[in-house]
Amino acid sequence: MIGYKSTIKLIKQLDWKLILTVLAIFVFGLVILVSATHAQDTGNYKQVFVQGMAFALGIGMISIMLFFDYNFLGKYYKSLYIISLVLLFIVLIPGIGAERGGARSWINLGPLDFQTSELAKLTFILSYAKIVESRKGKLNTIKDIIPVVVYALPFIGLLFAQPDLGTAIVFSCIIAGMLFTAGLDIKLIKRGIIIALVSLPIMYLFMAPHQKDRIEAFLNPEDPTLKGNYQVMQSMIAIGSGGPTGKGLYNGSQSQEGFLPVQESDFVFAVIGEELGAVGMAAVIALYAIFLTRMIYIAREAKDFYGTLIVIGVMSMFGYQIIQNIGMTVALIPVTGVTLPFISYGGSSLLTSLANLGLVLNVCMRRKKINF
Repeated sequence: MIGYKSTIKLIKQLDWKLILTVLAIFVFGLVILVSATHAQDTGNYKQVFVQGMAFALGIGMISIMLFFDYNFLGKYYKSLYIISLVLLFIVLIPGIGAERGGARSWINLGPLDFQTSELAKLTFILSYAKIVESRKGKLNTIKDIIPVVVYALPFIGLLFAQPDLGTAIVFSCIIAGMLFTAGLDIKLIKRGIIIALVSLPIMYLFMAPHQKDRIEAFLNPEDPTLKGNYQVMQSMIAIGSGGPTGKGLYNGSQSQEGFLPVQESDFVFAVIGEELGAVGMAAVIALYAIFLTRMIYIAREAKDFYGTLIVIGVMSMFGYQIIQNIGMTVALIPVTGVTLPFISYGGSSLLTSLANLGLVLNVCMRRKKINF
């Protein structure tokens, strides 16, 4: 932990381009959330208020996290590993975990639902980065990668038990990003891709019914009777009808008349497409491109490899979520419950997204040695 004066000096090294980009994405999302929740017509701004409060709390979390050197947090990687597993396991206990969308991934806290896997992403990144750090340049054979894979398997197993395939893929992307950065042999990457493709039919057999429905709907997009196709079709209609410049803010027919399901979270990108058109969608994608590019820069400039892995883990998480959410709204990827970072409605998702951003800023502000 560092003092106040030292923190002020470190703050000068923050990546303000990254911070301003995130702020722009959030403000953009807040405007879209007003439309998606019809607050401009009903006068009920509760969800907008909750989102704003979550953002304010997230900024507070970032401020606290910046006081602690990420290497200090890394010393407790074993404890963080256990905490991560507990967070994923506790929702499986009857009477504690709550089911939403076919997955038991939530804890009901009265007026709020908390998805424990969101916090587990943060603690897992801190923990797993420390393990992979020691394997840098030593991932050339199957024998070399067994320890790091075994370390991660309990997390994937618990997520499949919920079952939450979307979050399991997020964790897999975090793992893959770190291992690739640590020098995973290209031959092993090719073998891994082949094994994954061959294993898909086997994985399908063990999927939950609602997950099979989504896969079947994705493979047969023209069949409106299949579960999941309705929301994708409505999403495609919304985006297609938006044209180059959109129908205008608060003027989308699919979103304003209730045809588009879960439009405040999972399909919020379709609201952007309908009301702001291709221009609005391109603007959002451009902001996300800047967001991810700044994290690559910070990862390259980190003072140590542990810091690099932390940033790569966070970037891999965000990168997948952005691609997955946008991809499913345009029928390029099967539907999962993955939200669009900083735009989709969801207190726990926004809070943990900001907490993970705090990790990146923590690494960024300590990329150079400062003499106090």
